[in-house]
Amino acid sequence: MEAAKISPKFQVVIPKKLREALKLSPGQRVQMVIYGDRIEMIPLRKLSEMKGFLKGIDTVVEREPDRV
Repeated sequence: MEAAKISPKFQVVIPKKLREALKLSPGQRVQMVIYGDRIEMIPLRKLSEMKGFLKGIDTVVEREPDRV
């Protein structure tokens, strides 16, 4: 777990270890979401970068008999 400090201008520096693990770059946008009592930052990615990220996911869904 990494910690960061909020500056007087309410800015936060993302620790290097996290930036590298998520391949974040300067100027990249993130979506910020309140989740319970915390803030989650979700990196926004270009659609072209998302190609194939669900490769191998199981698409079989159990359905109720009356929904077939």
